[in-house]
Parts: sequence; C-alpha cells; structure tokens
Amino acid sequence: MSMDSVDALFASAQAGDRRALARLLSIIERGGSDAQMVGKLAFPHSGAGYTVGITGAPGAGKSTLTSALVGELRRDGLGVGVLAIDPSSPFTGGAILGDRVRMQDHVLDPEVFIRSMATRGHLGGLALAAPAAVRMLEAAQREWILLETVGVGQVEVEIVEAADTTVVVVNPGWGDAVQANKAGLMEIADIFVINKSDRTGAADTRTDLEQMLDLSGLGHDGRWRPPIVSTTATTCAGVGDLWAAIQAHRSFIEASGELAHRRAERSSDELERIIRARITARVDARRASAAFDHARAEVLGKRLDPWEAVDQLLTDS
Repeated sequence: MSMDSVDALFASAQAGDRRALARLLSIIERGGSDAQMVGKLAFPHSGAGYTVGITGAPGAGKSTLTSALVGELRRDGLGVGVLAIDPSSPFTGGAILGDRVRMQDHVLDPEVFIRSMATRGHLGGLALAAPAAVRMLEAAQREWILLETVGVGQVEVEIVEAADTTVVVVNPGWGDAVQANKAGLMEIADIFVINKSDRTGAADTRTDLEQMLDLSGLGHDGRWRPPIVSTTATTCAGVGDLWAAIQAHRSFIEASGELAHRRAERSSDELERIIRARITARVDARRASAAFDHARAEVLGKRLDPWEAVDQLLTDS
C-alpha cells in the first residue's frame, strides 16, 4: 500500500469514518511495512487518550463488565474504543464472536468503536500490535480505550501493561484469588473487581484479597492501594463504583507523576520489543540462507566449532 493511500485512510479515520479506522487496525494487526506507515502517522497522538486494561480468569465476566463500563462512560458523554484481545488463532471464532454479541448494545453508537484483535502470526504479535492499535484509536479521537483480554497468560499480562489503569476481575471463590496471585496479576492490578458478587463466597473472596494486599504492603508511604469493587455486570450493579475507582486512580497517578513514569517505562519496553523482533527477523533470515547451510556443514565436518561458525555468519551478515 502506498503512503498516499495510508494518508487518505488515516485522514478519513480522524474525520470519523469507522470503515477507514477498521482497515487501519487490520493493517496494524498484519504487521510489516504498511503497519509501520500507520504507526508513524498515529504516533504523535500517543497519550491523547486514557487506557484501561481489563483482565482476569476466563469466565469471570470481563466482556459483560466491559460492556457495562462502556455504558457508564457514554453516560458521561465520552468517546470510547474497545479492543477485545484474543491471543489465540483468528480462525477459532469463539471469544471474538462472543465479545461482539455481549457488546451489541453499543455497536450502533457512533461514539463507540469495538474491535476484536488476534495474532496473525506476524513478528512481534499482539505485544507490538496492541500499543499501535491503542495509538490509532487515540488518533481517531477516542478519549478512553478499554483493553479486554481473554485470559491471564503472559501475553495478556504484557498487553494490559500497555494500559494506564489495570483492572483485575475475579469471581467469588478462593480459587480465583489464588489464580490471580499465581499469574502475577496481584503485581499489576490497580483495581480489583469481584464480579458476580451476588453469588455465595463474595465476602470470603474480598477477605482473601484484602489479606493479600496487606501482605504486599501496598497503601503505605503514599502508594496506591488497589480498591476492591463488587459488581454484578449482568445487572450493572456496582459498575458505577468501578468507574469512580478508575477515575480516582487516574487522578492519583496524574498528581503523583506515576502516569508519566508508567508511560515512559512503556516506551522503553516497546523499544526493546521492537529491537528483539528485528533481531529475531535477522536470525530467521540468516537461518534460511545458504551461508547457514555451509556453516552447518563445516561444524558437522569438525572443520569449525559452533562459536567460530556463528562469528563468521554474523560477520558476513
């Protein structure tokens, strides 16, 4: 795609063309040189919006909660972008379709843009695509971007680390609290939500989380202590409290300078990921070359040791 074509799409997306925005996000997902052109245009808009990551164990009700939270933001007249992240195959359907169905109340709202994203096998995957997609939504004048992940694996943790505020969703029951702790989500959570809190065990889950927070020492020396919010997303109960907690966290990290620090750290992390992706690409290209085959034959013939062979491969590249 030519730069002129990308420029035209970008201008249309900024003017409110949803189809143009969807095409640009598809380009970002695919990666490659076209994605870099889109990223270059979107980059000056970095930080124009505020990003909230929503993660937790599968089945915790994240999509329903996200949909209810979108309703709260729209009542305040805010433009919203939603990225529903599925690190699995784009051909499996499932979560991608489910996210759309559960958020159908907002699909026709021109101020709400909902997009499911999945890895397409391009270098860097979602860890690189998600920040670029967020910037594209910011360029399209979405004031708030919600990142909802399917599970609690390493990829999901990396993605929610692209958020300014991270919400970890658990359900009543000790098992969820243990899973959150083991997955490392305790370390990245800014707000905990006990969803489906009308079920038995919600009070015990709150006690468990409070004890974990006490042991972590959060809340001392002026540090933010993650609040625990009880919700029942299907009825929107407590969702207003979650929205209030998100706004309170934003005010806190803006006033303390933590927001600027987090964004600076994310820039460093993104640079490192891009460097690693580029190096990996060079390694793969070298692996497929005739020079690699020759070096392998030399090593097998005992004429070169592996270290000397690699030195030669790197010198020749």
